[in-house]
Order: sequence, then structure tokens, then C-alpha cells
Amino acid sequence: MAVRTVERAARQMRSDRKEGTPVTINERKALFDGIAPCRTQEEMRLHTTFRIGGPAELFVTPESEAALCRAVEACRAADLPYQIVGNGSNLLVSDEGIEGAVIAVGEGLDGVEPVPGGLRAGAGVRLSSLCRAAQARGLSGLEFAFGIPGTLGGGLFMNAGAYGGELAQVVRRVRVLTREGELRTREAAQCAFGYRHSAFMDNGDVILAAELALTPDDPAAIEARMQTYLQRRKEKQPLEYPSAGSVFRRPAGHYAGALIERSGLKGARVGGAQVSEKHAGFIINCGGATAGDVRALIEQIQRKVRQDSGVELECEVRFIGRDAVPPTDKGR
Repeated sequence: MAVRTVERAARQMRSDRKEGTPVTINERKALFDGIAPCRTQEEMRLHTTFRIGGPAELFVTPESEAALCRAVEACRAADLPYQIVGNGSNLLVSDEGIEGAVIAVGEGLDGVEPVPGGLRAGAGVRLSSLCRAAQARGLSGLEFAFGIPGTLGGGLFMNAGAYGGELAQVVRRVRVLTREGELRTREAAQCAFGYRHSAFMDNGDVILAAELALTPDDPAAIEARMQTYLQRRKEKQPLEYPSAGSVFRRPAGHYAGALIERSGLKGARVGGAQVSEKHAGFIINCGGATAGDVRALIEQIQRKVRQDSGVELECEVRFIGRDAVPPTDKGR
């Protein structure tokens, strides 16, 4: 679809909304004609590592950076709600699904190329694939991320980390599409990285790509460190079950998993959702779990830990979709 046609469709949608005329799902889908493949009523459980989530009204899969930018701009022009997702590894999607468009960043935005002193990579590359690309070139600094199931874009959004490392330590600059529709480069110092936080959570930027500063090292030594971290994950985390990784942020001076275990909640269950017997910081989908099950279990954990330890547990998992307010048991 030509740019002018997209603009015309967006204007028509805005006009229909003002006049109270219902906008059909096919009219919304038509916004992405000629931009990116788009499916309707796509079950989000197929696109999250929790294997939970109702249907996305529209599921858009751009195959290039330009297509991603055009898809976002089409949503903005039509006042259509949208969510950017990567591998869905840190998400709990509402059982009622997601209104508007889900724009999935993956294949086609997963290129990796060398730059002086590091790598440049697209937002859709899987972190494990990025680690492999670095290792093959004898570049160290990403070993901690080997086994993290997300994409680079998702990892930057939340400043993913493990085993004492985090992406903020290696980011040189990030290429983004701003809220105003401009292509910009954010230097690392402008990204406001903190513990599981970045400026991208607040400023409306869409992450397109990033340049990483890495250190030359022996590929065999890098491989050995990657395998050590991967083995630690296998030994301590319930990788055999669907989950969204660590559910809670690390509270100051404590470890969430230890507090949960101390409260006797290992193995606690609501419906198909269970506190992992292997690592109490994880909630797993034992089969047929709903977002409602997970939310109820989270509230139970928050309440019991507060009663036993006086510590407020805050969620690290992102809640998206209809009525997707993060659960909190404060004040009960």
C-alpha cells in the first residue's frame, strides 16, 4: 500500500471513530497492506515463553527495519493501539487478549555485522544467537547472556542481565524510532540504564538496532564461559517448563526466590500455575495455566512474603493486553 493510501485509511479510521461508526478488524488490517504480513485474532500463547495469552486483534510481522518503522507510523497515524514484542520471554498476556496491533520484531531484523571494537545487531536477533556471533569472532562481553531467551531489543528495553552482567555494560549506542517519528541514535549515557530498567520504558522510542562494545579474546575461552553459564541455568532453573523467567525484581538486600522459599511457597499452585520446586523465583505453566492463575499466584506470593519478611516484591514480568494492570496486594 502506498504511503498516501495508508494515510487515507488512517484518516478514514479517525473519522469513523469520531462519528461513532464501528471500525472493522479488516479495515484495521488494511493499514498494513504493502507494509508487513498481518494476521487477525492470533493467539498470543503461541508467541510467549509462558505459553499463555489470548488473541491479538492484529499480529504484524515486519521483515525489515523500514517495514517496522512504517508499521509503527501506520498505527500512530490511525490512533491504533500497538505493542512491540520480541520473543515474548518476559511477558504475561491477558487471557482477554490484546486490542489493536502486536508488532513482532524478529526475523528480518536479526542481522549481525562487525564494527570496530564490537558488533552492530538488529533488535530482532535472539540473544543466544548474538552470543554465538560474538564468540565466533573472538569477542567477549556477552557470555552472561547466553541462554537468556529474549531478543536484543527486548533485552535492551529492560536491561536484561544475569550472573553479574547486564547489557548496559556493553551497549555503545542504540538506533531508535522516536515517538515523533524520527530516526535517532541514543548514546549509552542517554539510555538511563538501571537495574532492569531503561529510558525506553518511558520515552516511547522503538528500538531498531544497537552497537555493542566487546573485547577480543580466545574463542575457546569465550565458549567455555558460555557453557558454564548455560550449565548453571540448567541446574538451577526450571527450563523444562514454560515460564517468563524471574517473576520478581531483586529486592534490596534480598533475593526474591529465597524469600518465597522461606515463606513455604515452593510448589504453591493456582490452577495450572505453580511456584517452581527447582527455583522459587520462577512461576511455571504446568499445563493449561491462564494469566488469571498467574496473577492470583503472584498476589498470594506478595501477600505472604510481606507478612513473613516485611518485603514488597515488585514484578519484573511485563503485563500486557486488556486489563493488564500488574498485580499488587499492597494495602490488603
